[in-house]
This record gives sequence, structure tokens and C-alpha cells, in this order.
Amino acid sequence: MDALYTAAATATHGREGRAVSSDGRLDLQLAVPVEMGGTGQGTNPEQLFAAGYSACFASALALVGRQAKVDVSDAAVTAEVGIGKQGEGFGLAVTLRVELPGTVDEATGRKLVEQAHQICPYSNATRGNIPVDLVVE
Repeated sequence: MDALYTAAATATHGREGRAVSSDGRLDLQLAVPVEMGGTGQGTNPEQLFAAGYSACFASALALVGRQAKVDVSDAAVTAEVGIGKQGEGFGLAVTLRVELPGTVDEATGRKLVEQAHQICPYSNATRGNIPVDLVVE
């Protein structure tokens, strides 16, 4: 693959540190969530992954919608990223909740979401590695 763009960010001190992008536009305090015994006084990697995945999937959905001549411009994608024990380490699971405009019928919406799932770079990166559930609302 020839990269069209490469993002770079540096994290220090793991889940209790900072994450800064190479251009400085992203500069976040990181913290372990309260549910995992932390302070919750910052963002965490799962939130960052959820934000990236939902934005990317929404773009993939817009592309397949345009190709099918179906207006999904008012769609909203929520990515729920769970983390939990998996064997000796930890694993992730994702639920993508896609809220489509009322003008899109259920069958068409499901087809577009499944097509978006085939072309979204995050979906391609996670396929076969972690469970990803698609929920069309």
C-alpha cells in the first residue's frame, strides 16, 4: 500500500500520560477510566479509537451512499469500544451503531452499512482480529 497520508502521535507514560500528534493539533491528557480503577481525569485510548473508527466509518458510509445515489448525509455513527480481559492480556470489542435518516428504508440502510464495513480502513484493520457488531438504527 502506498500511503496517501501518515499520521503520527507520541504517547508518554502510557494510560496516565499525554498523547501529542506530530503537528501539535492533538494534545491530550490521558487517564485510566474510573471503571478500570483510574481517575478518569483525561481521555483514554478506547475513546480515541472510538472517535477515529466512527469518523472513518461515517466517511465510508457517505461514499457508498453517494455511489448508490442514497442520501445518508444526516447519518450518525457511534462506535462503542469495549476493553476487557482476554486470556493473560486484554482484548477489544466494537459495536458500531449507525443511525440512518428516516428517508432510508431498512433493507437499503443495512446494505449500505455492510458495504461501508467492507471499505472502511478501520473495519479492514479489525476484521478477523476483534469482534465488530453492526447495529442499524
